[in-house]
Amino acid sequence: MIQWIQSDSENSFRNVSNASSSEREEDLMDAYSRAVTNAVETVSPAVVHLKVNGNRGGGAGSGFLISPDGFIVTNQHVVENASEINAEFPDGRSLKAMKIGEDPMTDIAVLKVTSDPFPYLHFSKPNSVKVGQLAIAIGNPLGYESTVTAGVVSALGRSLRSRSGRLIEDVIQTDAALNPGNSGGPLVNSRGELIGINTAIIPSAQGICFAVGSGTAEYVITRLMKNGFVKRGYLGIAGQNQSIPNRLKIFNKLEQTSGVLVIEVENSSPAASSLLRKGDMILSLNEQVIRSIDDMHRTLDESTIQKELPIRVLREGSLRTFSIRSGEI
Repeated sequence: MIQWIQSDSENSFRNVSNASSSEREEDLMDAYSRAVTNAVETVSPAVVHLKVNGNRGGGAGSGFLISPDGFIVTNQHVVENASEINAEFPDGRSLKAMKIGEDPMTDIAVLKVTSDPFPYLHFSKPNSVKVGQLAIAIGNPLGYESTVTAGVVSALGRSLRSRSGRLIEDVIQTDAALNPGNSGGPLVNSRGELIGINTAIIPSAQGICFAVGSGTAEYVITRLMKNGFVKRGYLGIAGQNQSIPNRLKIFNKLEQTSGVLVIEVENSSPAASSLLRKGDMILSLNEQVIRSIDDMHRTLDESTIQKELPIRVLREGSLRTFSIRSGEI
């Protein structure tokens, strides 16, 4: 039998190696803690607790300041049908907030409070968010002030169904734990810059939470501050997703497998004034392929309002192309 004998120098090397590994882990944890702590110290003064009263009773959520003159951003569903909104600040102040605008399509609302200059958050640089980076959620879940959770950005470019039925684009998926009271609170990076607005949790999928990305948020917020609403294109139809029969795909040499079937045309609508008919299947609009209702929503943005848009449909087995003038909703 061979017995391996470790020398004192080998034992010393192993102890030093283990100590070095332990120290590195501690250093990494310290760096992580410092990053979270620094971000929280930067962001917390600009995060508010919202108390809402309305016809259906009271509610609560989170919000955050985006300007020194008192503009607050939150989720639209937090302040929906609100008759009175109070913003409670970390320094103990409670101020009445006025609703400036809301967009159910993206679940974003803008409020306004009036007082001395406020601390506020800055948006992160466009396209700067990366999968795997630190994500810190700050809010008031269940009424507790400045509750903080941290995780990572799990995925980018997700789509999330809003309460209005439309898809919210540019959604960030994160594993930072969110609670109902986090709704409307900020999701920030290690520098305390806004990367998203916390908006949804999937209760059945532990650890999956969503935030509206700062790109979409900034686009919507600027329009709510200016107009009180977000303009979008409008055709005036009811439609449903529909598969294209194989024989029609082959006959018309189509690559796409589905479109939007028009099941109703509203009276006095842009669609009623065009050549579009009930029973048409929309395949493209404004040179964009239409495979679903969600594709229609994406295409009919502010840039399409009062424009003549080329539209391609499948009617009675044959392709038709004409134009339709988009309205505004």
